[in-house]
Parts: sequence; structure tokens; C-alpha cells
Amino acid sequence: MVKEVKELRGKSLEELREELEAARTELRNAGIKIITTGRGENMPSIRNLRRRIARILTIMKEKEIGRS
Repeated sequence: MVKEVKELRGKSLEELREELEAARTELRNAGIKIITTGRGENMPSIRNLRRRIARILTIMKEKEIGRS
């Protein structure tokens, strides 16, 4: 996780927006898969995706605050 945070902090805001969009799409697809199959096999990965989205949003906010 620490390695992931360091990698995210090294990215520009535009790159972070792209990462955020990709993570949200992946989360949406995982949710649809669970709904259609009725299985909760991906629950840990959904939790991890939600945390990744939160990390990205936090780092984006930090960068925006730092610019102003």
C-alpha cells in the first residue's frame, strides 16, 4: 500500500483523474458482476477498489490545496 501511495503522489492531476476514472469503472463492473451472478466472491476486491478511489481523491485534494 505504501508503494502505491508513493506512486500516486508522483503522478500529475491529469494522471490521477485517469486513474480515478479507471478505478470507478472497475468498481462499477465488479458491482454489476455481483448483481448478475448473485455471488459475493469479489467483496474484498470491491473494498480495495473503494479504498483506492478514496486514496486517489485524497491525493488529488492535497495537490489542489497545495497549488492555491
